[in-house]
Parts: sequence; C-alpha cells; structure tokens
Amino acid sequence: MASIVVFCGSSSGFDHKYREAAVALGAEIAEQGHQLVYGGGCAGLMGAVADAALAAGGGVTGVITEQLYALEVGHTGLTALEVELDMHARKARMAALSDGVVVLPGGFGTCDETFEILTWNQLGLLAIPVVFFDVDGFYRPLFEFVGNAVFAGFLRPEHGALALRAESAAEAVSAATQPPAAFMAKWVDGAPKSAAPGRER
Repeated sequence: MASIVVFCGSSSGFDHKYREAAVALGAEIAEQGHQLVYGGGCAGLMGAVADAALAAGGGVTGVITEQLYALEVGHTGLTALEVELDMHARKARMAALSDGVVVLPGGFGTCDETFEILTWNQLGLLAIPVVFFDVDGFYRPLFEFVGNAVFAGFLRPEHGALALRAESAAEAVSAATQPPAAFMAKWVDGAPKSAAPGRER
C-alpha cells in the first residue's frame, strides 16, 4: 500500500469534468488499496477526492493549517485530520507522508505545493514521483513552460522529466506508485566552483 498525496483546488472549477476527475481519482486510489493524503478541506476538488476515496472504503488523512481549521473548512469525516501551524509545516508534513503525488487542476496553492515537491526532487532532498492528472489539457501550458525551460538551459532534460503526465485516474495512480527517477545534480553548467568535489551545495 502506498500513501498518495493529492494536490488540487479548493474550488471545483466551472466545468463538471474537473470534479468528475477528482471523484475518479479518489475512487481509484482506494480501489487499488492505497491511502489518500490531501489538504484536509471539505470543499471543491479537495472534498470531492476525499469523499470518493472514503466511499470506496479507503483511508484518508487530511493535513490542514490552524488558520483554515479555524475557518471551519476542514473535513470532519476523515480517517485522520492533522492540524499544522502554517503552510510551511503543512507542506513538509504532506511530503513526509508521501510515496507519490498526483496533481489535479487547481490554482496558486496547487502550483506552490507541487513545484516545491518537484524542486525538492531536483535537489535530492526527497525522491517521489509527481504526476499531473492532465484533465482535458488543463496542464498543457505548464508542460510547454517546462519544455521551454529545458530548451533555454534552465532545466536539465532529466529534471524536466520529473513532471510526469497522465490522462486518466488509473494512469495517474500507476505512475505515482512507480519507483522514482534516479537523482541527478541540479546545475546545467556543472557544480559551482566553490563547491567541494563530488558535493552539491
């Protein structure tokens, strides 16, 4: 059994397909015998993915901040709900619980959480798959950005490839539970001159 962290919007978006994808993902995680970890909210895609996993008999752990908990947006029916001091602690805790990440559509918060995990993978601070569930091409522009960053020399191709892509819930869960990519040093131009041989800084 793997613990799969899902990052997603606390809103549902204007198109029903986003919520349908969240429901499919939550059910798929549970049906494959995995644990869902997510941001602990009851609204939007967050609530949808949690409710679907619970309905399919899965375990669901929410990780929420004290601020959001005080606003009463926490899900009250989860297997476990952890309350962290702030967003930094919340993200660190979710990373610690994660064997893999699936990213549904979302806004700034979703991107913040996801790119922090991708950066930590890039730096070798952790090694977990990060999979974008690309619902109806929602993340197509993001992958164009990644390709441009590789082309312009700001990302190694191997680091650009850390952002995985799936078009179905089953594909996303499968990719999130595969062994992570091998670590490669971050710098495109080589290690900084002041760094000791064989060490990153």
